[in-house]
Amino acid sequence: MKMMDPDLSGMDICRVCRSEGMPERPLFHPCICTGSIKYIHQECLMQWMRYSRKEYCELCGHRFSFTPIYSPDMPRRLPLKDVIGGLLSSIATAVKYWLHYTLVAIAWLGIVPLTACRIYRCLFAGSLDSFFALPFDMLSTENLASDVFHGCFVVTCTLFAFIGLVWLREQILHGGGPDWLERENLVAAAAVADEHLPREDEENDVNANNNVINPVLQENPIENLNNQNNVIEQHAEEPPEVQEDGDGNGGDDNNWIPMEWDRAAEELTWERLLGLDGSLVFLEHVFWVISLNTLFILIFAFCPYHMGLLALSVLGMREPATASHFEGLLTTLMGYCLVGMFLVVLHRIAALFGLGRARRILGLCYVVVKVAMLSVVEIGILPLVCGWWLDICSLAMFDASLKDREVNFKLAPGTSIFIHWLVGMVYVYYFASFVLLLREILRPGVLWFLRNLNDPDFSPIQEMIHLPILKHIRRLLLSAVIFGTAVLLMLWLPVRILRSLFPTFLPYTVSVTNDAQVNELSLELLLLQVIIPALLEQSHTRIWLKGLIRTWCRAVAWVLNIHSYLLGNGQQDIDGPAAQPVAEPAGGLAAAHQALVMREGPTGFQPYDRPRFFAARIVALLIFVCISLVLASLAALTIPVWMGRRVMVIWLMGSIPSDPNFVTTPTPAVAKIHELYTAACGTYICWMIARAIAIILSWLPQGRAAMVERLRQWCILGAKTCVASILLIGLIPLLSGLLLEVVIIVPLRVPIYQTPILFIWQDWALGVLYTKIACAITMMGPEWFLRTAIERIYRDGIREMNLIFIIKEVAIPVITCFGLALAIPYALTYTVVPLFVSNMHMRNLIARRIYPFLLLIIICGMVVTLQIKQFKKLYEHIKNDKYLVGQKLVNYDHRRAKAQSNTQ
Repeated sequence: MKMMDPDLSGMDICRVCRSEGMPERPLFHPCICTGSIKYIHQECLMQWMRYSRKEYCELCGHRFSFTPIYSPDMPRRLPLKDVIGGLLSSIATAVKYWLHYTLVAIAWLGIVPLTACRIYRCLFAGSLDSFFALPFDMLSTENLASDVFHGCFVVTCTLFAFIGLVWLREQILHGGGPDWLERENLVAAAAVADEHLPREDEENDVNANNNVINPVLQENPIENLNNQNNVIEQHAEEPPEVQEDGDGNGGDDNNWIPMEWDRAAEELTWERLLGLDGSLVFLEHVFWVISLNTLFILIFAFCPYHMGLLALSVLGMREPATASHFEGLLTTLMGYCLVGMFLVVLHRIAALFGLGRARRILGLCYVVVKVAMLSVVEIGILPLVCGWWLDICSLAMFDASLKDREVNFKLAPGTSIFIHWLVGMVYVYYFASFVLLLREILRPGVLWFLRNLNDPDFSPIQEMIHLPILKHIRRLLLSAVIFGTAVLLMLWLPVRILRSLFPTFLPYTVSVTNDAQVNELSLELLLLQVIIPALLEQSHTRIWLKGLIRTWCRAVAWVLNIHSYLLGNGQQDIDGPAAQPVAEPAGGLAAAHQALVMREGPTGFQPYDRPRFFAARIVALLIFVCISLVLASLAALTIPVWMGRRVMVIWLMGSIPSDPNFVTTPTPAVAKIHELYTAACGTYICWMIARAIAIILSWLPQGRAAMVERLRQWCILGAKTCVASILLIGLIPLLSGLLLEVVIIVPLRVPIYQTPILFIWQDWALGVLYTKIACAITMMGPEWFLRTAIERIYRDGIREMNLIFIIKEVAIPVITCFGLALAIPYALTYTVVPLFVSNMHMRNLIARRIYPFLLLIIICGMVVTLQIKQFKKLYEHIKNDKYLVGQKLVNYDHRRAKAQSNTQ
């Protein structure tokens, strides 16, 4: 906006056009701004609002307001005909959009997955009858829902395969292909360049061409080689009439096609692609998706499966594959292995006959198959093997056997595979996290045999593309050996020692009977919603673990005199001339989690001093590592569970018989509690004890007076935290759980002739989950007082807690609302209803149904209120469409605003 000229300071002018007000163009003061920028013309403001797309003043932030101007012939109330016409028009528009969106939903969520499923079934049926019956099968309504569900899975796999191919193409374009493929491209490029040079001065031009190519390739060999190949292929394949003309510009086709593609890409949006823009262009997209999906199924599923089927039949392995319950998956993987070998053979044949283009295409196809198979092995098979190995080594912990695991696998093979794979992935993730922690402590170069995930140049996909397949196999085997050895040291051996030292401590209880006093679901919710988040949100655990490992390293380095090797000499520059090449790492699978655990840490290699008998010292170091791992695992397997069992037994007083004569078994055996929860409880208690000790040790250097003052502050903070926890984590979840119990669960699950029993503990545990969901919905909702209060509580934290604010703004309103919702129906049932109803059966029916009945009344009231608001909006819309002739800007009343602020 423009400022006023100095010579016009005594006049009221528009702050946009700097003109005075006139009768036909009066000046307005629509915002809080005062002084020379107070006034503005309505036309100038409207133009500025269209340009800036803002409905408020950019200086004071006040929102502009307008009053409507209606036609003089507008009636006081709209005629019924106009209201009905506007209502019918709105209904017609709604029906039109409903029909369109229904068609979109049927096309994308019905037709596409249904055709995918039935085409997939037809191709894998293996008979011509199924192929000829495919058109009739498409129109069949049998197993419609099941086929749509399975078709969604097929479409999802196809979509991921397509995205993977596109992403792999970008990786190859960015980092280049493998070395052997690039060398072949270089030879082919040189041959093509040799063919297109003039014959009369061939030798000199070849030398000049090579001299130019070599310096360029030395700067960026992969990228420039690709560019060179593209230029050579373009000059070799383009006909003369489409190459550059005399003006240095391409033909009309070369100038027009990219522009049209760019314009098409700009016009194609997700709304237009899916049909959400209201047009029917998406039907063409549906046809192309179905066609491409069929092509993907044929190429990436049908052909590899039948090739694998042929290979298994030749090798006589059909029966073992069938007995594995995953015949289709194993057969397809076998087919992909066979496809990879065929591509290698065809690539050699193409190289033998000098077919350069076919050789490059076959080489790229082999790279795609190689990366796909390595990804399946590293992300799928290796974690699954780790999960199986963990289960086998932990059988003694749960008093189980391999026969039990075999029975479970036969009952639910898919579930068993998924659970073992998930456990293996978690194990690999924490193994990678621990290795990253070690790299922050140890000398750079100690863990040379493990991949450094913090290396910015490391890319697992690029390594899959460039490294030979035999090197990948060696890495996978070494990774499996490292993971398996760690499991033996940290699980199998400690369990054996524990069973020999404390025979009654194992096995762990992993199932809860129906007569247990604590419901397993409530304990699981307590674990997931309270204990685990409280532990994971603390950063002290990692600091303590890092300090413990550093202390251990210093002690072992002092005993073995290998401080220079293990911890370094304190040198900071590790990338200088003294850096030495480091051996290739082995932990390829851990790279899948590098984005989750990226932390700053030293990289490279740092020199060290080698003491005498260095090999013997390294062997002693490995022995110390093994012993330490076993002892640490023993402590982790015993201390939290032992402490958790004792706390659970004290908590559940009913599990301890009052008469000592009735005690016939140990106390932990009486209280049947899932060991996962006892271990979580014990771990949380250990963490709190360690945290208290750390705080006290940090207070000791401050003196007695400071310690007393800090202790007083922490006692006050602890008391405030206890009160807030009782209200926010105790009472509010309990009330919400009870309310949901009596409103929904009891009317649905308890028959009318039975008396409902409320389990307070279970209702509170479920209420914790409901409260967290309600808080998340509140934070995502509109701005209102409860959201503002919750945001302030999160922002203040525990140290800056305002207990009065929490009680007044959150606890009292929520507890009052829930309390009245629970108390009013109960009071009506047992005080007012007996005055009018004498039948006991009717009283019981009213008592059981009053809570859902009142909820229904509230919902109906909310729906009616919403419909009234919508009808008022529709009424205003009809009135504005027919009688609105303009809008007038409203002036801001400074005196009235000042009076209101003074009264407040």
